[in-house]
Amino acid sequence: MFRFVLAALMMAGSPALAAETRTLPKKVYLDKLRGGWVGQMVGVSYGAPYEFRSPGKIDEGEIREWKPEYISNAIGQDDLYVEICWLSCLEDHGLDITFEQAGKYYGDMDFHLAHANKTGHENVRKGIMPPASGHPDNNPHANDIDYQIESDAIGLICPGLPRESNRLGNIFGHIMNYGDGVYGGLFVQGMYTAAYFESKDNLAVVEAGLACIPKESLYARCIRDVITWYKQHPNDWRATWRLIEDKYNDDRDCEPGNPFNIDAHINGAYIVMGLLYGGDDFWKVCEISMRCGQDSDCNPSSAAGVWGCMRGLSAIPAEAWAGLDGVAHLRFAHVRYNYREVIECCRKLTERIIVRNGGRVEADRYIIPVQTPVPAPLEQWESPALKPAP
Repeated sequence: MFRFVLAALMMAGSPALAAETRTLPKKVYLDKLRGGWVGQMVGVSYGAPYEFRSPGKIDEGEIREWKPEYISNAIGQDDLYVEICWLSCLEDHGLDITFEQAGKYYGDMDFHLAHANKTGHENVRKGIMPPASGHPDNNPHANDIDYQIESDAIGLICPGLPRESNRLGNIFGHIMNYGDGVYGGLFVQGMYTAAYFESKDNLAVVEAGLACIPKESLYARCIRDVITWYKQHPNDWRATWRLIEDKYNDDRDCEPGNPFNIDAHINGAYIVMGLLYGGDDFWKVCEISMRCGQDSDCNPSSAAGVWGCMRGLSAIPAEAWAGLDGVAHLRFAHVRYNYREVIECCRKLTERIIVRNGGRVEADRYIIPVQTPVPAPLEQWESPALKPAP
């Protein structure tokens, strides 16, 4: 009988016995982790002077020459300090955190916030917990960019584990967003999880992020179109930008009648533009995602972060992060960690996540189970006052 049961388990493919795994050397992991964080810091600081300088048009203005001290701008940026909040929240409450624990933790933080973040923060302080705090019944900014700009940290602690990043992103993303607003974050996280095992092919990483969200969603349709148009116009990002503008800048956002557009899907398209047209050139990734306009500091932050995670800190131009040592000891605004502490916190959480998902932590490497992305459930919201989705 024992032999029969053992054979049946083996035939069924018991995860403990037969799961396919991948190896990630710790040195490679740390280089990619640092690359992801420094990429974000440089990207947001690069784009900060031009934030919303160019809503609804290509930004053809001058760009200042980069100086090492500009990286200090990242210390006070909301698309860094909010995502760092998720790390301390997981440290304090554990990986099995609930919606209510995440919501209360967020509500207790003293942040400067706007749009979906601000409304979600106000909601949880009133006792409206996620997912209700991000639902359009309670949050008119539900489709906004907010979780997209602060999801990077979750992807960075889930190397090769897109199901785990989706699980955590579902909790944190619904504090302030719903539907496409959440999908923007899951998409960005998914790119980071893939970036740990892909160092060259930016398109492959974009497609891996796309596999984490429902294909029927407006967000997924927008990103698929960007990929199609990139293939049609591989040397002309402005041609693709015009196609995006014509089809997706449709005034279905939280401020109808205003060229300002903070919706997740169109700004997510600009992240993808930077990655696809920037290729192996770090500064080109930053420039194109910035020149696409709208939220032109958050978009290069995520694009450069994914690029940095793919290739590692060692591949980011030295002049981009020459000023890091001067700010690495400074705490990011509103949170308890500085850059060095963020890296250590991520390392510890990553190791716990790998073990939780059936992997192993060895002396010099991580053994990580192969996870195929599973798209999040479909959530779509259409305000009756706005035009139908394309």
